[in-house]
Amino acid sequence: MGPQHDGVSLSAIGKDLEKTTEIEMVYNKYANLGIDTDDAEFFETFPDDKHKKMLRKIDFRLVPMLALLYLCAHIDRANIGNAKIEGMLEDLNMTGLQYNIAVSVFFVPYILLEVPSNVLLKRFKRPSTYLGMLVISWGIVMTGTGFVKNFNGLVACRLILAACEAGFFPGAVYLITKWYAQKQVQTRLALFYCASALSGAFSGLLAFCIAKMDGLGGVSGWAWIFILEGIATVFIGIMCFVVMPDTPALSHKWLDEEELRYLEIQTVIKEGGRNTQEAQHKFKWSYLTDLLTDYKVFFQAFILFTASVCAYGLKFTMPSITKSMGFTSAQAQLLTIPPYVAGAISAVGFSMLSDKFQWRAPFVIIPMSIVLLGFCILLPLAKNITHEIPACYIGVMLICIGQYPTNPAGSAWISGNLAGDTKRAMGIALNIALGNSGGLLGSYMFLDSEAKEGYPTGFGIGLGLAAAVIMSTLFLEWSYWSINKKRAAMSEEEIESKYNQEQLARMGDKSPLYKYKL
Repeated sequence: MGPQHDGVSLSAIGKDLEKTTEIEMVYNKYANLGIDTDDAEFFETFPDDKHKKMLRKIDFRLVPMLALLYLCAHIDRANIGNAKIEGMLEDLNMTGLQYNIAVSVFFVPYILLEVPSNVLLKRFKRPSTYLGMLVISWGIVMTGTGFVKNFNGLVACRLILAACEAGFFPGAVYLITKWYAQKQVQTRLALFYCASALSGAFSGLLAFCIAKMDGLGGVSGWAWIFILEGIATVFIGIMCFVVMPDTPALSHKWLDEEELRYLEIQTVIKEGGRNTQEAQHKFKWSYLTDLLTDYKVFFQAFILFTASVCAYGLKFTMPSITKSMGFTSAQAQLLTIPPYVAGAISAVGFSMLSDKFQWRAPFVIIPMSIVLLGFCILLPLAKNITHEIPACYIGVMLICIGQYPTNPAGSAWISGNLAGDTKRAMGIALNIALGNSGGLLGSYMFLDSEAKEGYPTGFGIGLGLAAAVIMSTLFLEWSYWSINKKRAAMSEEEIESKYNQEQLARMGDKSPLYKYKL
């Protein structure tokens, strides 16, 4: 037995002191964020069963609705690839690069309007109103695309469609980051984003069924694809106004007072404290300047850029690739389904692991290595695709399995490394806008003139980008780690001698007190 003091062992006293010190450190952390002791104790002792129940309620109301809307968005922007092999090019007298042009013009207004859209979203008290308006608008445009008579009409519809769709994805990502703690974000983004993968499967299946209406009412099968899918989007958009949750503060009907209090404290913690939250609530041009002069933002965007190149390049061309294997149009539509289903499963699986380990970089590097392998298979074999069908199909599967987890990983990574509500909304939108510029390259990487040679340019570009993003992710991880190390080495006295509390609050993620998420 160890030494005694008033009937109590010194080792027990030491443990109690150690525990007391840990508790004090925890509450000091909350005090630095402007959270009082009562709120800190409430947050730390919130029962696990109540927390799980609260998450289930949020998951049930938010994620499925956003996933359904994103499914509509991707079907409506990518079904042009399905319409292509059902006779659209011939009916509209399109030749040469006109198809690639019609596909690529979509991304010009789409990219330019993403950041302004998220700034505008914050002006709406109810995000569901703004997002619902966007969905209904692009559904109407998609329906109208079925009645175009020439190339110019198709281009006009694609431009308007892009303007209507531009705000949805960054708005949805921002909404998810408003509701969930950082450690829960990527899995929810993946559940939402896997709709992008499933859209390829649904698009092929729907096109297979709808194309059988060819000639009905004097309308071609490819036109019916646009018309029916557009009408469905309009009806789903109307549901937004009723079904989609807005913000915790506007959710008293289905969240109790304790749950609302917990979510409010969680928001303060994510924003880096009450002072930071208040200081960075309003729009400032300096936020945009900070983002545009931060090299890390561009490295983050490069991850999404590569994922977009692969995603859009394949979506716009996969029906043509599967058809080039020697199958009929109907068979080619159906063969696009398995790769997209595999991509959706992969996105959720990798994201759950990333949230579990709270580490993003490996879950970009490993999937991109799978993409690299897929392109390594396709580049030499695709020129003889009719004799290498199993290997080439596996290559396509690997690219889908690898590229779909990359987007939620990149989105979760940057959302966790931007402090301040307005700056985070702008940063998410800018990251997605820069990333989606990959759609421009993806629109031109697979050229019809190279179909017989096995699309060497397309598969070569994909291979090079996959290798480059692996290297850039390693550099980004090292950058965050080294900055955190330098900040951890600074003492409180050193920080206080350089900055006052107001300056620290306004610095957000640039503050020496802020720790980047790896």
